[in-house]
Amino acid sequence: MSPAFNADQRSKETEIMDDLTCSGPVVERTLKDLDIINRLLGGNAVTLTGLKEMMESRGSSGVPLRIADLGCGSGDLLRRLARYARKNSIPVQLFGIDANPSIAAYASRHCADYPEITIEAVDVLSDEFAARSYDIISGTLFFHHFDDDTLVRLLPRLVSQAKYGVLINDIHRHWFAYHSIKWLTRWFSSSPMVHYDAPLSVSRAFTRGDWKRLTARSGIVQYRISWHWAFRWKIMLCSPDSRLAQFW
Repeated sequence: MSPAFNADQRSKETEIMDDLTCSGPVVERTLKDLDIINRLLGGNAVTLTGLKEMMESRGSSGVPLRIADLGCGSGDLLRRLARYARKNSIPVQLFGIDANPSIAAYASRHCADYPEITIEAVDVLSDEFAARSYDIISGTLFFHHFDDDTLVRLLPRLVSQAKYGVLINDIHRHWFAYHSIKWLTRWFSSSPMVHYDAPLSVSRAFTRGDWKRLTARSGIVQYRISWHWAFRWKIMLCSPDSRLAQFW
């Protein structure tokens, strides 16, 4: 049973998925179910719409656009983005980042038909990752896995690593979202990990006020935040000298 929901503050409980040694059939079942959740509730659409806007702000160029997807899971969003880029003749290099080697291996197998996608088992908090740079960095249902203090350190560093900006798609902490996901996952999922982690993800997620406090503490002044169905926040962060900032 997941910890009780508290609308006033983020939960500090950890999800089963936070154990980077998780592997085997239970993880694969969970990744499949997360893909279903994102499709049913429009989660991928929120990210893809934001990425397309950021890609368009770049303008035309023959140089491949380098996009990193943090906590890439199965690689489903990367595959969708690759198909969009192919259809619109946009050269891209897509990087799926996940700290769990088993999840990275799963994503690699499922992205094998997409040479523009590279999957890597790397911790975003590591010096190895901090030394990298991209055009765009995104994360879907990723940032709620970190506590506030870690996010305050991580967010400005990601902004400095991304030439155009950082796109965040994460959950709105709300009682209706909490109880709905508990019911929905009980209905379609047989995974104990999903039954435990899905409602806890809502408890660990954010309100608009949380995001305003986090960006203020991080020293980030150039950002946009918008609410989307079903209970998702889309946050776009960038440095003041980013090309994206010129469109805001």
